Amino acid sequence: MSQTKDWRERWQQSAELLERKTGAGVKEWNRRVVDTGIGTESELKKWLKEQGVTGFAQTLLVRERFGYPEYTTASADELVEGQYAGKESLRPIYDRLIAVAADVGEVTLQVRKSYVSLMTPKRKFAVVKASTKTRVDLGMRIEDVEPHGRLESAQVMRDESSTVRIPLTSESDVDDEVADWLAKAYQANS
Repeated sequence: MSQTKDWRERWQQSAELLERKTGAGVKEWNRRVVDTGIGTESELKKWLKEQGVTGFAQTLLVRERFGYPEYTTASADELVEGQYAGKESLRPIYDRLIAVAADVGEVTLQVRKSYVSLMTPKRKFAVVKASTKTRVDLGMRIEDVEPHGRLESAQVMRDESSTVRIPLTSESDVDDEVADWLAKAYQANS
């Protein structure tokens, strides 16, 4: 079983965080921001920090004031299409990995501009990224497992949560061994 989160869920989570931390919602904060007369992102970020608004809540208000980048309002499907534009031969690898991931447990896909995070109910356990025109990397968080065999260092992925990765160049590379490692990563992070 898997579900996919898109920008609307992230916006809602950030809005709830803002209200929980400050006692005021997005509409009220948007009014406060306009009332300041601040005209640049850096000035707004500084002012919001002084008001105790940081992180995702701050990003939300900056985007509310200065606009949302196109990728932040794209659907999950549009983002995945963008990841595999010009790399269409790799899309079956992604599709197969997502199908395998759906069998390991309750998985949520968080689609970003350049990668897809696979989440347990607790945290990220894997990342799928079309790293090159000929390779998809499956990064996984499995503590105390050193690179060996098909498992390589995840350092090239620049994903701080992944400890190992498996490079995949064809759909047939997504075999029982990959499914086993994905299940182990899921269990280790549940």
